[in-house]
Amino acid sequence: MGYLRDRMGKIVAILIGLALLAFIVSEVVRSGGSFFRDDNNELAVVNGEKVPYDEFNKKLEQNTAQFKQAGQAISPQITSYIQETTWNQYLSQILMNKEVEKLGIVVGSDESTSMVNGNTPDQQIARQFSDPQTGQFDRNKLNQFLSYLQSAKADPNQKQAWADFLTQLIEAKKATKYMALVTNGLYVNSLDAKDDYEAKNKLVNFKYATLDYASIPDAKVTLTDDDYNTYYNAHKGEFKNPQDVRSFEYVSFNASPSKEDSAAIKAQVDKLAEAFKTSTNDSLFVQINSETKTPVSFQKKGGLEPKLDTVMFNAAKGFVYGPYISNGSYKLAKLTDEKITFDSVRTRHILINPAAEGGVEKAIAKADSIKKLIQGGKSFTDLASTFSTDKGSAVKGGEIPAFDVNGNMGGGGQITPEYTNAAFKAGKGDLVVVTSQFGVHLIQIEDQKGSVKVVKVAIVDKPITASSKTQTVAYSHAQQFLGNLTKDNFDAEVKKEGLKKSVAEDFTGVAASLPGLDNAREVVRWAYKAEKGDITDKVFTIGDQYIVTRLTEIKPKGILSLEAVKKQIEPAVRNEVKAKELAAKFQGATTIDQAAQKAGVKVVPVQNVVFANPIIPGASLEYKVIGSIFGSKLNTLSKPINGQQGVYVYVVDSFTNPPALTNNVREKQQVAQALMQRAAGQVLDALKDNAIVKDNRAKLL
Repeated sequence: MGYLRDRMGKIVAILIGLALLAFIVSEVVRSGGSFFRDDNNELAVVNGEKVPYDEFNKKLEQNTAQFKQAGQAISPQITSYIQETTWNQYLSQILMNKEVEKLGIVVGSDESTSMVNGNTPDQQIARQFSDPQTGQFDRNKLNQFLSYLQSAKADPNQKQAWADFLTQLIEAKKATKYMALVTNGLYVNSLDAKDDYEAKNKLVNFKYATLDYASIPDAKVTLTDDDYNTYYNAHKGEFKNPQDVRSFEYVSFNASPSKEDSAAIKAQVDKLAEAFKTSTNDSLFVQINSETKTPVSFQKKGGLEPKLDTVMFNAAKGFVYGPYISNGSYKLAKLTDEKITFDSVRTRHILINPAAEGGVEKAIAKADSIKKLIQGGKSFTDLASTFSTDKGSAVKGGEIPAFDVNGNMGGGGQITPEYTNAAFKAGKGDLVVVTSQFGVHLIQIEDQKGSVKVVKVAIVDKPITASSKTQTVAYSHAQQFLGNLTKDNFDAEVKKEGLKKSVAEDFTGVAASLPGLDNAREVVRWAYKAEKGDITDKVFTIGDQYIVTRLTEIKPKGILSLEAVKKQIEPAVRNEVKAKELAAKFQGATTIDQAAQKAGVKVVPVQNVVFANPIIPGASLEYKVIGSIFGSKLNTLSKPINGQQGVYVYVVDSFTNPPALTNNVREKQQVAQALMQRAAGQVLDALKDNAIVKDNRAKLL
């Protein structure tokens, strides 16, 4: 007893520790995590290879930056598109690398050297180091750049970027070799060429009679479980779900601004209007009073929103327009200046990255030093090639396309306002330093052309937003509704409260927005943690809506069950049932005229249809019907065929064969080219279909 009493404290502590460990482990298992390792960085596992989130995110940030540089606004929809595109790139690269490694495909050192500075360098390098005047590869530019990278003054970031670029070139070369192995195995024989030739040129003349499915009202058709099962089993291969998707239903409580909220905002803007008229520093007035701190800059006609474009180009300096409503805001606009300026400006620049220089001030100092070198006689082209981090323009001596006072480039794209303003203020030949979102630019004005009137318009905006009272009322209603819910009474409560139920269907785990719901990531993440039938434990805020959700469907990757597709296939199943009744109306006939008479329809003659274009004139695409016709005997009434629009019977009058294919070389080439064009995409699709992917994007993105 004394032994037990002395050790009871330790025993109890151990038991409590084991109980706590069991609890923690059960929670980890339930939540899909790991107790002994940190898997928060595991975006996915592809055929056993982990995809770290931080590495994927670097690529995602690069792709997003490219969109921004092209002047593309990053909306939730664009974010979702970039994420999906980046994922497909990453997945394709992993799968391709596996195949390349398995087959032992390599790029030797001599081959990689030749890709850079051989007689015929890789096309990407040739494009990067081309003469902007001729478009031809300039070997001197390449050699200058390579010499710079080997020098002591080379920027480490540029050296790393070049090394990454070469790695990508080599990986792309391996992928090209792999695809060559695949495409070289494609073969088109004489029979393939003949079949393709006849499909495009063999003609058929026929007559048909049809009964549309729409001739039987849907309400008169009763569908049984056997009807559904028969259709599902016959078409099961069509219901392969490429990835896990989910659906939820929700009720929205509107917290958009009321009439009273709008009137209150307008009253504020009315007061600002009087002060705006007498303001002597309009730029400062905008910065203090406007929600959107847009720099006040000159614009040519067409650069202002339509409500202002005509008014301001015919107004006197100091004129104030508004308040007016635009894009959900009350706005005031004041004409602060006007002048005649150049229609377009052509420039070149050297871009300095502040992050690589230790801050904006040091980047500006470096730009000033380069400016002095140019003023002292050094070549702008050579310095751009050496120092500019904008590699797209650096290989062209810093040249960028001409742009107008609104920053619009002739071939598309947008110049930042800071760059545009600096370029239009300077004179021809001037060197100016300016900072933008992309870094510090050293700009040289090369040419100024044309003449155009421009105006400077200061705009003050106040968004029409809901007051706290409006938001509180809507949120309280949503909370009250949520508090009354159980798993079984969602529909009853919706009906009781007189609310409208909406549905978000078949979205993926990386969806950033849903129909009617922008910025919906939070609710999408919830959906991928919930079970079917679960109701959210909180009210979601999405824009000016408060929503309460219930998860209604989980469709896993793979062949979907009948229950999951039952609603989707209902129209097709109904047509199958109708088809049996319609086909019976043609029974007993031996000629097309008898069949039409029995069914109470007309015989329709059709001429010169080809197999490759299976359209019945005046009807629609009918693959099954046209396919059957080309496999039929002449002058023989067909059995009823279930088409897309209805049930058909037909009789073939004649076939017209094309001239014999005496030289099939051209036909073979056309078929082979079509196969080659599809090969790359189909190979990747096949690799993805066979890949084992554990996808955690729904949790981490």
